[in-house]
Amino acid sequence: MEPWSLFDVAPRWTVTDLTRYLRHLLESDDSLQGLWVQGEVSNLSRPSSGHVYFTLKDAGAQLRCVMWRSDAARLRFLPQDGMGVEAHGRISVYEAGGQYQLYVDALRPLGEGALYQEFLRLKSLLEAEGLFDAERKRPLPERPRRIGIVTSPTGAALRDMLNTLRRRNPLVEVVLAPTPVQGEEAPPALVEALERLNRLAAPDVILLARGGGSIEDLWAFNDERVVRAVAASAAPVVSGVGHETDFTLVDFAADLRAPTPTAAAELATPLTLQDFWADLSAIQGRLQTRMSALFERQRVRLENAADRLRFFSPLRRLQTERQRLDEAARRLAAAQAHRLQLAAARLGGLANRLQALSPLGVLERGYALVTRRRDGRLVTSRAQATVGEALAVRVRDGTFAARVSEEE
Repeated sequence: MEPWSLFDVAPRWTVTDLTRYLRHLLESDDSLQGLWVQGEVSNLSRPSSGHVYFTLKDAGAQLRCVMWRSDAARLRFLPQDGMGVEAHGRISVYEAGGQYQLYVDALRPLGEGALYQEFLRLKSLLEAEGLFDAERKRPLPERPRRIGIVTSPTGAALRDMLNTLRRRNPLVEVVLAPTPVQGEEAPPALVEALERLNRLAAPDVILLARGGGSIEDLWAFNDERVVRAVAASAAPVVSGVGHETDFTLVDFAADLRAPTPTAAAELATPLTLQDFWADLSAIQGRLQTRMSALFERQRVRLENAADRLRFFSPLRRLQTERQRLDEAARRLAAAQAHRLQLAAARLGGLANRLQALSPLGVLERGYALVTRRRDGRLVTSRAQATVGEALAVRVRDGTFAARVSEEE
């Protein structure tokens, strides 16, 4: 019978199973899945795949690190051998190599950690005072006439902003308050530039900007004095500090945050020169429409006034009186004609009556007038005529002589 041994009952593992088990143990420990590790970079390599491989070491140990390409693409600096850094990531096991290593998702130069903690402390302090409240944010003017810029006079950020402003709206006036944007002298200089710009130039909006950099490079824009000066600015402030992924405390205090200095210039000029031309054309169209309507109203008023003037003018009254005189003359002529007709009718009647009573009319019926020739007296009695008396006898168509021959 074989002697019994404790080693016979010990569990048996394959290398793969044991390595996988150790990996499971490490990955199930939450404290190892999101930690910062401080050390010195060595054995750095970056193959064509884009991944970054390096070792973190200090005086007593070494730790292999891997940073995948997607995370490495977000790096704001290129790590070098011998550089002190802080790496954030998770601990796991590379089974094929049988090694535990740190899978890095963020990397920063040594010292940024302390700065970041100070950033969070200041942010919490100023946020509690209400400096970052949305109610404090002011809208930007739609048509700024004067834009102030606070930045370095020698930086590329100024050139980019000026080119953008000139392209979008060359009519705007730009006032530069030059100041250092990095180093110990930058915070008081930035505060003075903001105050001087508000006091002397009174711009419609202020652009506070600089190019990108590390957290140390941008630290002047996290200074409490600068943040308070931005919040107290009389003009709205647009912050354009760093790149799109960079955040500073002035971004929270500013009225509007832009991802880059160029974007800040674009936000400060929402309307371009083409927009102004379009607005001017629209205003011109409305002005022409209103002027046409005004001219039409005035024309109607003028015509009405002319009509009233013609109605009350002496010429119209003269024409009216002349027409009335013509009508009166026509009525008078008609009345006279009518009276003449009546008189003519009466005269005709009288003439007819006179004709009927006229001796000549009697003569027409066969009668005759006899007068004595010697005295022309009318013979109306037989006694007036003696035998031998010369008489004149008048009949209808004339007179002839007669003599009384005898008495009957």
